[in-house]
Amino acid sequence: MSEVERHEIAPGYAISRLLKGGWHLSSGHSAEVDRDRAIKDMAAFVEAGITTFDCADHYLGVEQMIGDFRRAYPSLAGEVQVHTKYVPDFEALATLRREDTERTIDRSLRRLGVETLDVVQFYWWDWSVPGAVEMALVLGDLVRAGKIRHLGATNFSTGQLAQFVDAGVPILVNQLQYSLVDNRPEARQADYCREHGIALLTYGHLLGGFLAETWLGAEEPQEPYANRSLVKYKLIIDDFGGWALFQELLAELARIGARHGVGPGEVALRWTLDRPGVAGCIVGATSTRHLQRNLSVFDLRLGDDDRAALAAICERREGPAGDCYELESDREGRHGRIMRRNQNKLEDRPWPG
Repeated sequence: MSEVERHEIAPGYAISRLLKGGWHLSSGHSAEVDRDRAIKDMAAFVEAGITTFDCADHYLGVEQMIGDFRRAYPSLAGEVQVHTKYVPDFEALATLRREDTERTIDRSLRRLGVETLDVVQFYWWDWSVPGAVEMALVLGDLVRAGKIRHLGATNFSTGQLAQFVDAGVPILVNQLQYSLVDNRPEARQADYCREHGIALLTYGHLLGGFLAETWLGAEEPQEPYANRSLVKYKLIIDDFGGWALFQELLAELARIGARHGVGPGEVALRWTLDRPGVAGCIVGATSTRHLQRNLSVFDLRLGDDDRAALAAICERREGPAGDCYELESDREGRHGRIMRRNQNKLEDRPWPG
């Protein structure tokens, strides 16, 4: 088994190129998670070399859970990089003050049990409400104060991201959705980030679990879905060209995987890792069940024939169209209507322990 690849995204700051995602552990994602088991699983990921965790202030309970892991495994805590997010609630944007931002960052520090947050990725729900750039500059002040090491952005269009850069906000990383099925970053944003030295951290490569053998040849699923990820990514599949085209892609991924001794998901993940500018891929996991499969991507090398076969199918795509996160930002659209925009206030409730 190859060692986990690492990427230095700033002098002295390196991450594992697979990041352990936290959304799937959130109590707002699906059925309740076995918290003690999840904490033990975090240790297994770190011991395997996946040392970078992704979470958010509004992933219900996850910052606290990672903090509890750090306290339970102090010998491993020093090896871990934690990337969280600052996502003020939609209903709070119009009245948001500097002290509100500082208070939320302080809460993340307490929950994670650290003196400095490694990376904070910022998101602003509605650009018709003024204040996004000003609040990002507040985060920059907190970098200088030592509360945050590096700043990132997530789920902005290219024009929105450019406003931060033009204002002098030191954006180091940009987290966005990027996969064989959703190639919107290739329209504008991937090039922009390369030009400005911003590393890409990507999610959505496995479409919430749809890119797996269990869905090959399966009937098109219908609502209700088992969790929030399937709700979200079924819409992306519909935009891509529907279930039939997706099945063609999944079958080709399975054929390529069989030649290399891996599954279709590992092929899709390797494809994204190999895209220009991608520093790391976030993989959601509620357990260690797929850990060894995830690690197998570091032994996988796709050939030109593999990429050509995938491109031949993806060239027939119908979408999703537009710049990054434009569809999701339309509150009246199919993608926007499923978003939960006011979860941060729920994080003020103590997480049961």
